[in-house]
Amino acid sequence: MADGAAVRTVAEVMSTSPVTAVPSETIAEAAARMADNRVGSVIVVDGDRPIGILTERDLVRFGASAAHSDGTKVSEWMTEGPDCIGPDVSVHVAFSSLAEHGYRHIPVVEAGRLVGVVSLRDLMRVAQIEPVVHPSLIEAPAGLKGVIVAETSVGDVRGTEGFYHYRQYNAVELAEKKRLEDVWYLLFEGHLPSPAQRAAFLEETRPLRAMSPAVLDVLPAIARSSSSVMEGLRTAVSLVAAVEGFKPTLDIDGAERRRNALQICSVVPTLIMAMHRFRNGLDPIAPRDDLGYGANYMWMLTGEEPDADKARAVEQYQTTTIDHGFNASTFTARVIVSTGADIGAAVTGAIGALSGPLHGGAPSRALDLLDAIGTPDKARPYLVERVTRGDKIMGFGHAVYRTQDPRSNLLHDVAKRLQAAKLPFAEEVERTVVEVLDELKPGRNLYANVEFYAGVVMEEAGLPRELFTPTFASSRVIGWCANMLEQAADNRIIRPSARYVGPPPPAPVPDEG
Repeated sequence: MADGAAVRTVAEVMSTSPVTAVPSETIAEAAARMADNRVGSVIVVDGDRPIGILTERDLVRFGASAAHSDGTKVSEWMTEGPDCIGPDVSVHVAFSSLAEHGYRHIPVVEAGRLVGVVSLRDLMRVAQIEPVVHPSLIEAPAGLKGVIVAETSVGDVRGTEGFYHYRQYNAVELAEKKRLEDVWYLLFEGHLPSPAQRAAFLEETRPLRAMSPAVLDVLPAIARSSSSVMEGLRTAVSLVAAVEGFKPTLDIDGAERRRNALQICSVVPTLIMAMHRFRNGLDPIAPRDDLGYGANYMWMLTGEEPDADKARAVEQYQTTTIDHGFNASTFTARVIVSTGADIGAAVTGAIGALSGPLHGGAPSRALDLLDAIGTPDKARPYLVERVTRGDKIMGFGHAVYRTQDPRSNLLHDVAKRLQAAKLPFAEEVERTVVEVLDELKPGRNLYANVEFYAGVVMEEAGLPRELFTPTFASSRVIGWCANMLEQAADNRIIRPSARYVGPPPPAPVPDEG
């Protein structure tokens, strides 16, 4: 705005020769006119009066319909009665209207007559002089903490109450009473299955556990070149999507998106165990259709009939980690699928988010804490030193819960049922952490989170630490996919804003020296 240089009204930025069409013209004719003039819309007119608009988005929708463009009229696909704006309106108001409604073009009308069209591209020229700020933009806290970004019916976390749920059911109670496949069905279909529905679901999903030969042929090379199972899993999931021909979610219907999601969810445990065995110089073990989720997972680890109690313990852990609100990996998955990308791409991105030690990488680190302490008598001095230095105590505290983590309580009971060897030591460390924090950090209440006793349970069940975070992924993929299917069914691209804090533009570009 300095020195009166900034553009202030729509009249100064609009295109004054809008490309037009009449309702009786064909889609082919209108599309050709848009291409010839390199514009993203045509204004449909009756004389000089705008009565509709046909945009690139409409052409994309038309293309998906498989109709013939040379036999379909513009009137059948245009948006009737488009919002219009006057030439004397400020650019800020124009930008607000574009952003609020998700438009890219608005006809400019004066005295009922079309005089131009204004687009986001036109407004970008204004931004070079003065940033155009939408009046509804809000200041979000770092990390989007506490910001509601979407509506979901998949599940939620109520941190102050120490409670989380899948659909309408207590997630911990589901883990105690139901098979994992029942909970999977619940998240995908919205209700728990009847016996007949369960049988049909198992018949549909269990054959999908097997890897295709094309994937199996490449997996040894992926395993050899990867530094961890999680790193290899990212590549393997992407490979599955490519081999199976997954298409962008924007281009397929709900039934095909569901099939893709079921295939990825089914094969991820197989990929994990095959990757682990290849990394240890062993051949993979084929999945079994006669075993439940946890038992099959343990079978593929060793090829031995799994202990029923240990398999159930692993499956209960997997059930507790299927979903947990808009955590980092779930949000990542929804962001990717909001672009219209395929299911495999979104799961690949979610695995990347889960691999971070502040998200899914903590169960093994919780056991590392016990190893570092060594014996119960060393717990207090070790923890006092760590807390005094301000170090993070792995396995304690959570971004959402302000009381006991309900998953930790369940897994503590599972560890007790297994008579886990490390349980007494873990309980002593938990008590000591609470005492030390009460003395040194009064008012800072940290409780054991899901990772603390998860490590104890998984180690007792026979899972090596390298597989702790992958085991988290083996079930969380179900929650990711449930969220992705929900996002894709009523999609709008997730595109937040950021505040630019760099040097003020536009700076002159220096000549070649």
